[in-house]
Amino acid sequence: MGKLLPLLLVLLGLGGGVGAGWALRPAPGAEADEASCGPPPEAEAHAAAPDAPSEVEYVKLNNQFVVPVMEGGDIRSLVILSLSIEAEAGQAQAIYAREPKLRDTFLRVLFDHANTGGFDGSFTESGMLEHLRRALKDAARDIIGAPAQDVLILDIIRQKA
Repeated sequence: MGKLLPLLLVLLGLGGGVGAGWALRPAPGAEADEASCGPPPEAEAHAAAPDAPSEVEYVKLNNQFVVPVMEGGDIRSLVILSLSIEAEAGQAQAIYAREPKLRDTFLRVLFDHANTGGFDGSFTESGMLEHLRRALKDAARDIIGAPAQDVLILDIIRQKA
């Protein structure tokens, strides 16, 4: 029963997220209204950047990352993350070829983040996650090189153990 509860909570959270996404999707005519307004100023500034590559692709890593949060030698909670790498177009195969090394390096970064209290309290505040995002991006660049532009946190959940 103790092992069934965390699984049930994860499934409930995923179901709630899917339901909320479906309920909050834009109306069919909303895209046409947004298109007529033109791109937001941030998009124009990003497009005008001279060193930005013209095309990127997002490479989703195959499995989630499970990080235990320890307290006094006991597992207090688990943090489950899904990550994706923003890279120059055409780099997906090179990234998948290096995925075992990437996963190992990312787990080291995630464990260090957990051990320094990064997943305590309100860990989803943007300031709290910015340090983690930067460390993951640096780790990706160490393994893949310049084609790795960013690491995106697609899903994150913390559940009590």
